[in-house]
Amino acid sequence: MNSNTGDRQIFSVSELNRSVRHLLETQLPMLWVEGEISNFARPASGHWYLTLKDGQAQVRCAMFRNSNMRVNFKPGNGTQVLVRGRVGLYEGRGDYQLIIEHMEEAGFGALQRQFDELKQKLASEGLFEASHKQPMPESVSHIGVITSPTGAAVKDILSVLKRRFPSIKVSIFPTAVQGEQAAGQIVEALKTAQVSQCDAIICGRGGGSLEDLWPFNEESVARAIFTSEIPIISAVGHEIDFTIADFVADLRAPTPSAAAELISPDGEDMLNQFEGFELLLAEAMARTTQQLRQQITNLHKRLQHPGRKLQEQAQHLDHLDIRLRRAINSKLQQQRYQMDTVQDKLSRVHPADAIVNRQQLVAEYLKRMSRGIVQKLETKKIKTAQAMHLLDTVSPLKTLGRGYSIIRDDRGTVVKTVAGVSAGDKLKSQMVDGEICFTVDGTTERTLQSSD
Repeated sequence: MNSNTGDRQIFSVSELNRSVRHLLETQLPMLWVEGEISNFARPASGHWYLTLKDGQAQVRCAMFRNSNMRVNFKPGNGTQVLVRGRVGLYEGRGDYQLIIEHMEEAGFGALQRQFDELKQKLASEGLFEASHKQPMPESVSHIGVITSPTGAAVKDILSVLKRRFPSIKVSIFPTAVQGEQAAGQIVEALKTAQVSQCDAIICGRGGGSLEDLWPFNEESVARAIFTSEIPIISAVGHEIDFTIADFVADLRAPTPSAAAELISPDGEDMLNQFEGFELLLAEAMARTTQQLRQQITNLHKRLQHPGRKLQEQAQHLDHLDIRLRRAINSKLQQQRYQMDTVQDKLSRVHPADAIVNRQQLVAEYLKRMSRGIVQKLETKKIKTAQAMHLLDTVSPLKTLGRGYSIIRDDRGTVVKTVAGVSAGDKLKSQMVDGEICFTVDGTTERTLQSSD
């Protein structure tokens, strides 16, 4: 336990080692270290103890059993390795050491690490997203091939295309597929292929080591594939080999031959399909013909002679006539029954007696009317005689009979005064028995005296 003496903080050795261990483990992250193995020890516990060294320094290392069980190669003294681990301190001796959790061969491991880093980078940018991948064309007539012109890959591709569909046009864009210059040539070939009017492009090579396939793991190649306007099939190596180009391409094929199989139509299959379509068409035509024949047969059966149709119509009319007559007779019977019923009711209330009584009453009324009319006529005769006597008394004719006359001018107007005529006027004097015509020679006026 540390103690304070004045301004000094004093540690024990174990405290010091524990503090240093804590400092190392918390301040330093997980590290990748490359070096050569020496002093390799494999005790009965299953743990590995070794020293990693380079030309200037060395560090003690430990790899416990639960970690070294995952190593897929056999390490030994002189082996160049790449390890991932954390820095620690063995407190018992105060020895600084590296606790290894992962180990791989150095050459392969470096490339794999670059592969993983680039894969993660491009994935984060979305270059592997399915939404960016172009569909393969349904019909292909022109295929571009980017590969070595002398390699086995181009021979395999051409052989497959010749076997499956010989009429497909193939344009080869030669390029190196291995070495330092390969990546740049592949990029240029991809650019050239964009103006070739190809329907699809196969880009790849045959199998090889990770170093041999590395041009297809270059970032420049990946971005050239991503920006291609023509669908690209990546066919690099064997089925177990995966490259960055495989992830970016619109479609991955396990081998170049498989790529040719995927993009090209199978002529034999198409021929079989055509034969199948021909068979289906023949069967359909046969069925249609049979159906039409059956329809004609049915129509022929339904077709009747006009005379027969007329006979059927005449028979139908006869049936309607019979039904009509029956309906009329039935209606007449109903009407007769109703009439008989009414007549029976009328017979029970016959008006003969009432008519006789009414006739007697009418005769009596006629007698009364006759008597009344006679009495009325006698009364009227008497009143008429009285009126005639009165009229005769005041009649102008009666006055004329007493010697008076009525003078009228030639217009028939009664002359009442002397002033109404002049000399020369022609007048008529009505007498009781006729008229006297005369001309006025002159007039003499007489002054009428008032009775006052």
